[in-house]
Amino acid sequence: MRKLLSLRHWQRTFVRIFQLLRSKDVSLLDKLVFSVPVFLYWVLPDVMPFMPIDDIAVTMVLAEWFARRMESKYNIK
Repeated sequence: MRKLLSLRHWQRTFVRIFQLLRSKDVSLLDKLVFSVPVFLYWVLPDVMPFMPIDDIAVTMVLAEWFARRMESKYNIK
């Protein structure tokens, strides 16, 4: 839990995300699996008005999932 509250952890996570999104090793489909839901949730938050989760929380959860999945899938470290 302490790790998830660490600003240093999230800084590294978002740096990893930008590196993965720029990487030529990661397929376009995999990049879209992360980008499209995050973009839609930021642009269309009123689609789910009774969802009590903030935009940044959704982005952070998806970012962590995407970074771990892509690094293990493509053996990127």
